[in-house]
Amino acid sequence: MNPTPQPLKILVVDDELPARRRLRELVADLSDRLQLEVVGEAANARQALELAGTQAPDVALLDIRMPEIDGIEVARHLQKLPHPPAIVFTTAYDAYAIKAFEVHAVDYLLKPIRAARLEEALVRSRAAKPPPDAALRLLRPEARSNLCAQERGRIHLIPVGEIVYLKAELKYVTARTALREYLLEESLTRLEQEFAERYVRIHRNCLVARAAIRGFERVHDDGEGHWVVMLDGIDEKLAVSRRQQHVVREAGR
Repeated sequence: MNPTPQPLKILVVDDELPARRRLRELVADLSDRLQLEVVGEAANARQALELAGTQAPDVALLDIRMPEIDGIEVARHLQKLPHPPAIVFTTAYDAYAIKAFEVHAVDYLLKPIRAARLEEALVRSRAAKPPPDAALRLLRPEARSNLCAQERGRIHLIPVGEIVYLKAELKYVTARTALREYLLEESLTRLEQEFAERYVRIHRNCLVARAAIRGFERVHDDGEGHWVVMLDGIDEKLAVSRRQQHVVREAGR
């Protein structure tokens, strides 16, 4: 006798209440046959990441078009969880449909969502893997509005505009804001490419926010002179490598 499968845990994410209510009703109609359970309902990205960290859903029904942080960026942040959910994108904008399939998203549901299509997507999601970050970057090439750090199984969003510098240390990148540091599982080179207009490299292991540069200072250690950069919001001064001294010249120092 085959054991009864565990309920598929579903997180519903949509900024519109009627859309969330519609999905809940459809899931309820399918739940007896498919063993489904809605474990959370989120109206925005921050709520979605909070619930995903505490409820560990198997699949996220994720609206693409949301204010502040869109669904594709949310999907990228969800990949940082220890057990990221499969993703089923939902949207009223069919321009995303072909792209979503090309980058191997689990599935794509066009609103108004039909029960048969939802059933098909949820059946597939039991065996599906989360879409890789590279695929999500192709789907949405614009720079993210936030970076994220995983701490104790939860995701913390860090607004990019608050990050003063990014420094590579061993296999992590430290993101420094005026208030604290975060450890990111990111590539410094990839961050430099994604945020080329916002950050400038001052050292092989460090990017600083252009807008945070307060000035440069010449210091002398053991008879060797070198430049350091002073940044708004923090007292720490960061060394500028010889290779990157053009940054000082470009600033008119």
